[in-house]
Amino acid sequence: MRYLPLSDADRADMLAAIGAASIDDLFADLPADKRLSALPNLPLHMSEPAVARRLGALAAKNTPAGAVPFFVGAGAYKHHVPATVDHLIQRSEFLTSYTPYQPEIAQGTLQVLFEFQTQVARLTGMEVANASMYDGSTALAEAVLMAHRITRRDKAVLSGGVHPHYRGVVETVTRLSGHQVESLPPDVAGTEDILSRIDDTTSCVVVQSPSFYGQLYDLKPIADKAHAVGALLIASFTEVVSLGLIEPPGAQGADIVVGEGQSLGNPLSFGGPYVGLFATRQKYVRQMPGRLCGETVDADGRRAFVLTLSAREQHIRREKATSNICTNAGLCALAFSIHLTLLGGAGLTKLARINHANAVKLADRLAAVPGVELLNASFFNEFALRLAKDAAAVVETLAGRGILAGVPASRLEPGRPELDNVLVVASTEVNTDDDRAAFAGALREALA
Repeated sequence: MRYLPLSDADRADMLAAIGAASIDDLFADLPADKRLSALPNLPLHMSEPAVARRLGALAAKNTPAGAVPFFVGAGAYKHHVPATVDHLIQRSEFLTSYTPYQPEIAQGTLQVLFEFQTQVARLTGMEVANASMYDGSTALAEAVLMAHRITRRDKAVLSGGVHPHYRGVVETVTRLSGHQVESLPPDVAGTEDILSRIDDTTSCVVVQSPSFYGQLYDLKPIADKAHAVGALLIASFTEVVSLGLIEPPGAQGADIVVGEGQSLGNPLSFGGPYVGLFATRQKYVRQMPGRLCGETVDADGRRAFVLTLSAREQHIRREKATSNICTNAGLCALAFSIHLTLLGGAGLTKLARINHANAVKLADRLAAVPGVELLNASFFNEFALRLAKDAAAVVETLAGRGILAGVPASRLEPGRPELDNVLVVASTEVNTDDDRAAFAGALREALA
């Protein structure tokens, strides 16, 4: 039993040593209804060729994003990733490098992370950024905990435009940490009155712009109200390409900026691994979670790079750690940094303009279809539609015709019948006029 070296007696001894009556005790924190009561309906053993055939047959049931007109977004976006990115990240010195605890042999890795931090800080309009987080949702949860530490308060107010998955992660983490979350109802039209929810008990207010429904928010009045009562503004985003065109959150008064960097350098990959971005103001740097790379000089006066403020991480002093995240999405961050470097500032702006122009063309086409209402007053490359029929059913109909038409809001916001007909649609630089025409024609037929 090469891969099962422990006997029943071994397991019993290990449980006894930690004071657990059974293996089930190790999972006591998981809700009972989330645990399997029996083995899943899978074969207990198969040969390697048989497994390959079975998995290949399952994979063949998927529709690859690049094979059909694709308008799915909602936090994960299909962009063109230059072949150079994949070529460079597969070099062995990048692909196999691990945690750079020994700076004398990890200068390349440390410099890459330092440059990544610089790029993120400039994109977000902030003074300092870390070496990445796992993804945008966990970055947001960490930002909320950081705001609680800074303000010494425990209530976060979340805009109804925050991605439902991000909101769910924040609610899970804060429930376990004993903090409060006030989540506003879904803000499809971008008209919520979040200012009235901010008071002197508020630790932070979280606003996503562009929102889950594509709406753009003016963060300045929200920042002013938050600061007036001693709270922080956390600005979130899921589409980092938008920062090539809209005013950076830092310039609008945000105290912490977090988001998802997947759009640059990283393919969809069934939802991960991705790369969380995290930036803040210099005065809060000691409360910032995650890893931070800094620049210094060596004994000979040469430019050098090191990990700084490592004592904040849980592997050093767990009881005083700012976060239980003590690593970073290194390879994904590298892909992000390479793609952004290839684009440059002018290239990113051009890419953002193409995204917005394509989305405007699509919105105009779809809004002209009978039974379709555009719900956005503003958007970047993603917007919400209200359909004359159930959005989930329409998406299934169009998928059967080879068009991936977007994400029904009800899929991520279940139990809200007012969202049953709402469809979230994204359009990036990869969409063509033929794609848009096919979408509009198929939608017209589906709604007829």
